[in-house]
Amino acid sequence: MLFDTAFLITAFVTLFVIIDPIGLAPMFIAITQGMSQKKRRGIALRAVAVGGAVLFLFSVFGESVLSFVGISMPAFRIAGGVLLFLTALEMLFNRRTKRREDQSEDDGADDPSVFPLAIPLIAGPGAITSVILITENHPGWLGIGEVTMVVAAVLVLVYV
Repeated sequence: MLFDTAFLITAFVTLFVIIDPIGLAPMFIAITQGMSQKKRRGIALRAVAVGGAVLFLFSVFGESVLSFVGISMPAFRIAGGVLLFLTALEMLFNRRTKRREDQSEDDGADDPSVFPLAIPLIAGPGAITSVILITENHPGWLGIGEVTMVVAAVLVLVYV
């Protein structure tokens, strides 16, 4: 058999829990409150595409980049936690109020598809770390292909 089924299931469950498509739904609704259905679909598609691209790049180059700049995995996890905390504070206090004031404007300046949806909510520190660790367990192009398939499956659930 070409694919390791146990690995695929484990990787899928890990990324499903880390990315949390079910938990992202209320955040997406809150962030895109007052927007048209067409604009929401476009934002969701861009967020999933950018998140998928980031996760793919980290599956290919993540371990090399981290070792090149001398970042250990524990330091990476701590920095990711701080980033999530600061993002949550910003969303709680600034972004929500600003979005309510600017709902009448439709100029694309407040497009949440890249930040905060794609990064850090979809391709956050936990997902990036998981992709790097999963790819490390299955090195080579076959492993990267398997991880890419798993990421794509989870991202389809995020989009839906």
